[in-house]
Amino acid sequence: MKLKLPYGISHYKTVIEEGYTYLDKTGWIQTIEDTSRYNLIMRPRRFGKSLFVSMLAYYYDIKAKHDFTRLFGHLAIGQNPTGNQNRYQVLFMEFSGISTDDPQTIEADFTRKIDNLLQRFLLKYDYPERVGVQIAAANTPAGKMEALFTVQGEQPIYLIIDEYDHFANALLADNLTYFRRIMGKGGFVRAFYETIKAATQQGSIDRLFITGVTPIMLDSLTSGFNMVENLSLLPALNESIGLTRDEVEYLVRSVVGQSTLDTDALLATLKDWYNGYLFALGEKPMYNANMVLYFLRRFDFRSGAFPDNMLDENIASDYGKILRMFSIGDRDVNYAVLEELISTGEITTQQRRQFDFDKGFDREDFISLLYYMGFVSLAGEELGSQRFRIPNYVIKKLYFEYFKVEIERRNTLQIPTQTIHKAVVALALHNDIEPLRLEVQQLLQILSNRDFMRMDEKHLKLDKLSCWVMLTDGEEVLVEQVT
Repeated sequence: MKLKLPYGISHYKTVIEEGYTYLDKTGWIQTIEDTSRYNLIMRPRRFGKSLFVSMLAYYYDIKAKHDFTRLFGHLAIGQNPTGNQNRYQVLFMEFSGISTDDPQTIEADFTRKIDNLLQRFLLKYDYPERVGVQIAAANTPAGKMEALFTVQGEQPIYLIIDEYDHFANALLADNLTYFRRIMGKGGFVRAFYETIKAATQQGSIDRLFITGVTPIMLDSLTSGFNMVENLSLLPALNESIGLTRDEVEYLVRSVVGQSTLDTDALLATLKDWYNGYLFALGEKPMYNANMVLYFLRRFDFRSGAFPDNMLDENIASDYGKILRMFSIGDRDVNYAVLEELISTGEITTQQRRQFDFDKGFDREDFISLLYYMGFVSLAGEELGSQRFRIPNYVIKKLYFEYFKVEIERRNTLQIPTQTIHKAVVALALHNDIEPLRLEVQQLLQILSNRDFMRMDEKHLKLDKLSCWVMLTDGEEVLVEQVT
């Protein structure tokens, strides 16, 4: 069976109407409704959050009532609707396009974003033109929201906010002082969410669903956010966003079809590269949805050839931006955490549910931040603390990319990536260790006595990580020989 894979498509109606493969996530609507009216769920980048909230928007939108059977009739929720289907005006907001390059323009950009989203909402639900004028006249995000709620009438609103923390994540890494100012009391972001809270108390917003990557804003927004239920770590929602092993197996077997390829071996490869994200102990680890779809879109099922790059460049770019957050707090402490992770494979701490930047940012905060970003995943529990491990080869590759830059920065050296790659291939293909030995020797000669004072066997284990990065696709079958 030839599948039409929705890689890069997060618009639910497009996926259904144009015949893309949709792995049914609608069954979790009932669970979410049963949990709380106002919900937040966090997942790593490119995990499928936007498609999930787009699905919610069409399920609840009163304007999509006549499309319900076509969009949902064949899915779990279409067979057992909750009773709230197509009941609301849906106000959909996403904050991924706000630039943080210039702190002087962030408030204006945020205000403009809110105005545009509200004007689109007014047009969709046929509000009088004067309402748009009133909203445009308000000069703050909170003022614009209040103008809408004043004239809303009896029709309840379902508010969906996608990527609520996107601009804040970038801002935090660059300008902690400004972050505190806009999130703290009197700040325009804090005021915006306080207006939303007031709207829930007045009945203007009947339900709320928010997605993001990290909880970095939760402490700062306590007064405006304390009515929200954080679903991120609930066992019942572990499989709601992302792909399960059964879902990945269905995709793989459908793509491979009747070919003679070893499907089990292919599944094992996908598990090593894209699996390992666990959001509740005792549950099953999840796959990053976009990473799997990227691979299957580029996998040659006739020859069995893998993509030229196992890591999607778009995902690498997203994570590259997040890597800037490694500079939050004490950079040396953060670097030591990453060293421990790479050398031992695991690290233990008490997980933080939210961050209080007024009290500083310590080791426990940093490890917890790595977890929410998807750079580590839950591995177990010990005496009230959580164990975390690197989830897969993609994240190992990203760790190496960061360490390469950091090592070069600290030691004013350039790591010869291309020649190391050739040396690794020589070892893998010809069992010739001499080229790799020479490269390591030359690298060690550059290091200072200060570097050697704290160096031991675990630091040389970085070579093992570098092998993963240096191997090109098609050579990954040699990894076991190399390591």
